[in-house]
Amino acid sequence: MSGRIKIYTDGSSRGNPGPGGYGIIMEWEGKDYVKEFSEGFRLTTNNRMELLAVIIALETLKTQPMEVMVFSDSKYVIDAVQKKWVFNWEKKAFKNKKNSDLWKRYLIIHRKHNVSFQWIKGHNAHSQNERCDHLAEKAAKHSPINVDAFYEQNQNKSDPF
Repeated sequence: MSGRIKIYTDGSSRGNPGPGGYGIIMEWEGKDYVKEFSEGFRLTTNNRMELLAVIIALETLKTQPMEVMVFSDSKYVIDAVQKKWVFNWEKKAFKNKKNSDLWKRYLIIHRKHNVSFQWIKGHNAHSQNERCDHLAEKAAKHSPINVDAFYEQNQNKSDPF
């Protein structure tokens, strides 16, 4: 492995669905390197933003493979990976699974790194998680907001995923 990265993520949605955003903090262990970023969307869901935060953080890594520890308060994301649900969904072509576009994208980048997850209780005074929450909420309120095209195109279909 080329290095170890700690990634802290959070997603937010003002309404579910509603305007949403994600926040990310990346720390390279053993180096004086910390990066923060966020992005907002005009209509999305909390789970989509939680998952997108992880994807964007992993896609940002220029060196492969990296040893990555992702810290998140999203049981949705962590359980899907740690309990291997997402790999079973993949075998079944994501039939009837929400957020299939993001899960497919996640699996591509997941396979380029050694990724582990650690759950953090949200709103529990964990400094990086609180900062990611702030970044995500600020991004959800910021204008102009990007379009979560897959979600918006499919939200009114009876079986969009």
